[in-house]
Amino acid sequence: MPSEKVLESKKQQVASLKERLEASVAGVVVDYKGISVEDDTKLRKELREAGVEYTVVKNTILGRAIDGTSLADMSSVLEGTTAIATSKEDYVAAARILNKYAESSNSFSIKSGYLDGEIISLEKIASLAKLPSREVLLATVLNAFNAPIAAFARAVQAIVDKEGEAAPAAE
Repeated sequence: MPSEKVLESKKQQVASLKERLEASVAGVVVDYKGISVEDDTKLRKELREAGVEYTVVKNTILGRAIDGTSLADMSSVLEGTTAIATSKEDYVAAARILNKYAESSNSFSIKSGYLDGEIISLEKIASLAKLPSREVLLATVLNAFNAPIAAFARAVQAIVDKEGEAAPAAE
């Protein structure tokens, strides 16, 4: 029988993970088996820079954290080695980074994922991974808004330049 100290520690881990899942907009559960230390370090750095929290979790801890939530059906994939990546703001960062790594690895794979508290299919995770980052999307939208204004400014400048030219001399 585990000691009270161990049980309390596990209860805190479950509560902390449950809170993290509730605070996130998106998450991806992966099987990290076969990843080298060097690759894991690079992966963690890339995820951290994108604002994604990535941790290795025990299946039982994650199972208890999702028990009784809309993510409870995810318990069917909780076997083997498990890690979870969650993001509080970016819907696609975790999917994009982890999917890219999974495609280049034979043993690392995506098990499941969720958006706004709802489990999504592996196909949706792959399609999310193909979306550009939030910054690229914002730049594209802003460019679309700027294009008409820039064209108008060039037209006005062309009129000003043309009127500034000297009139041809009459013969």
